Amino acid sequence: MELIRTLISAEKLRLLLETSLSGWYAYAALAAIVFAETGLLVGFFLPGDSLLFVAGMVAGTGRLEVVPLIALLTVAAIVGDATGYLLGRRAGPAIFNRPSSRWFKREHLLRTKEFYEKHGGQTIVIARFVPIIRTFAPFVAGVAEMSYSKFASYNIFGGIGWVAGVTLLGYFLGGLPFVQKYFDKVLIGIVLVSVLPIGIEYLRSRSPRKA
Repeated sequence: MELIRTLISAEKLRLLLETSLSGWYAYAALAAIVFAETGLLVGFFLPGDSLLFVAGMVAGTGRLEVVPLIALLTVAAIVGDATGYLLGRRAGPAIFNRPSSRWFKREHLLRTKEFYEKHGGQTIVIARFVPIIRTFAPFVAGVAEMSYSKFASYNIFGGIGWVAGVTLLGYFLGGLPFVQKYFDKVLIGIVLVSVLPIGIEYLRSRSPRKA
């Protein structure tokens, strides 16, 4: 549980990367987190966006090399989505009928299904930037039996854009005095921007005209 608390706390993760975790251990740990969030249905609670931003900040201090970092995390994100897709193709109906538990929330899966049905294949790219939806979108694509060649193109494009974009944001902005001073607030802002598409869709779905 203490490990989980560290992983979901951007400040603790940043401290860990700047003090204790270094070298290939740091790269491997970050890649494992990105893979778990994108490829395993139980990884929805992991902080993908803030993790990439923090990793970029640490790379900006010289403790990590930004190019290998982006390359490795991009591969982890792409392989993670591919794993989620394969899980959906093989075990989709059984998972959809599974009751909610501590580590699995059925409503997240159903919400993603609705999102996918509305936006189609573009969901794979859009979902990269939306917490929770990011975890379940490739699984839903597998359940829907999207062709793998079509899925792979969206997966690669979205994986590169998400990892490179957010990591470089942390790399270039992480050293600014404003970001250093208001670190927690900046991360909250990143999360709010990430969940904005869900909020917009929710408000649209509840509007009288939509009804």
